[in-house]
Amino acid sequence: MPKIKTHRGAAKRFRRTGSGRIRRNRAYGGHFFIRKSARQKRALRRAAYISAADRARVERLLPK
Repeated sequence: MPKIKTHRGAAKRFRRTGSGRIRRNRAYGGHFFIRKSARQKRALRRAAYISAADRARVERLLPK
C-alpha cells in the first residue's frame, strides 16, 4: 500500500491537538475591524474546534 498524502490545503487550515481534536481558525477575522466590537475581535483571535459533522471529512484529509 502506498502512503496516504496529506491534503496541503487542509494542513494549512487545521491543526491536531494533543488530545486528537482538530482546531480551526474562526471566520470573519480578516478585515473590516473598525465595524467589529472589541469583544468580537478578541473572540476571533481564539481558535475553535471543528464540529462533529465535519470531523470525518477533515480527518480523511489529515492522516496521522
